[in-house]
Amino acid sequence: MTPLYFFHTCNIATVRYNGSIMKAEIVSIGTEILLGHIVNTNAVYLSKKLAQLGINLYYETTVGDNPERLTGVLKKALLRSDIVFTMGGLGPTVDDVTLAAICKALARRPVLNERIKRLIVRHYRKRGLKKTPEDALRQALIPRGSYWFTNKVGTAPGILLKRGKKMLIALPGPPRELIPIFENSVIPFLTKRKLAGKHTIRTRRIKITSLTEAEVNRTVKDLLSIGPETTLGVYVHLGEVELKITAKAKNAKIARRQIQKIEREIRKRLGGHIYGTDGESLESVVGKMLAEKRKTLAVAESASGGLIASRITNVSGSSRYFKMGIVAYSNKAKTKLLGVSDGKIKKYGAVSKEVALSMAEGIKKLFRTDTAIGTTGIAGPTGTAGKKPVGLVYIAAVTDAFKMVKEYHFTGNREEIKWQAAGAALDLLRINLKAQG
Repeated sequence: MTPLYFFHTCNIATVRYNGSIMKAEIVSIGTEILLGHIVNTNAVYLSKKLAQLGINLYYETTVGDNPERLTGVLKKALLRSDIVFTMGGLGPTVDDVTLAAICKALARRPVLNERIKRLIVRHYRKRGLKKTPEDALRQALIPRGSYWFTNKVGTAPGILLKRGKKMLIALPGPPRELIPIFENSVIPFLTKRKLAGKHTIRTRRIKITSLTEAEVNRTVKDLLSIGPETTLGVYVHLGEVELKITAKAKNAKIARRQIQKIEREIRKRLGGHIYGTDGESLESVVGKMLAEKRKTLAVAESASGGLIASRITNVSGSSRYFKMGIVAYSNKAKTKLLGVSDGKIKKYGAVSKEVALSMAEGIKKLFRTDTAIGTTGIAGPTGTAGKKPVGLVYIAAVTDAFKMVKEYHFTGNREEIKWQAAGAALDLLRINLKAQG
């Protein structure tokens, strides 16, 4: 049984599909997934990777920690798919039943792998344990005739088995273990042995704010039927809309060229409503702009309840530009801390353009920053002020060059209104900074 540190250490070159497209299946294992206790991010990750490799994913199955049901799922998967990936259930606890189910489904008996055992013992010694838990050593029992991938983070190795032209690859469940094994060992193995397909699939996500789904759809409607090799989809998220371009091509270069052609047309039509792409967030885009312009920021929040400051500080390196955040929820806090006048609150109300602007100006002056944000509004479901409805929010974005104040009407529950208010505030600051050139 050979360890698969990287693809070149594995001598099973007979597993070939002559470049044909493989049919793949993902089997996610864990009762916690079925119960909704955790989000199955592994399936999302692996689906994307298989698409990039040109391996067609036909099925995704989730099964709980039940040996009999899992065995049945694996048998069915191996009948209808060329390659089956399992995720989870390789650990040392009693509910880790994947290896036993694999052995039963493929009629293989488990055998002790001494090298894996030594790695497990070494893992625990590095953590100060002289005696390795007996349960942990169960992970060194792998199906007879299987190969294995080294796990440099945890103790459960990845497992690879063949049955005729069929293949099963079992991966540990924790993403911090699964992802390195797949990236460093499984992908090189698949590509080296030409098990990947003759095509690749690439995607590009274009992120849009301040437009509704209907408005975006109307603007790009004629581009939605450009397939079959290149497709465009419209997806709605809280506070923003996303356009996803997907291209299928012989290689990544051609796919990117197809995507760029559509993206250029989308940018012509949507212009400044596009704030970013792919993994970018509003807070990361605004943070990058502040850092590049060497500007500092402070925020005074009421309606958003500190969510703007939280999102900004989620970005690594935000200490370069973010100086202070105050949640001024009461009128007293607005007057005492931010210098909003009692007269202004009495005349216009705490939820008003005038107060939002005064809050932004007050915190900007107090901490001598280059930019500032102020928010005030009604997140609900109670607290309506006269004719002012739930969801009404006023946001001010102030810089040395411009003062912008805008009225918004958000819908949803309290948390959703707060999230939308924080996003709108970040976007208003983005527009303000962009206007400065």
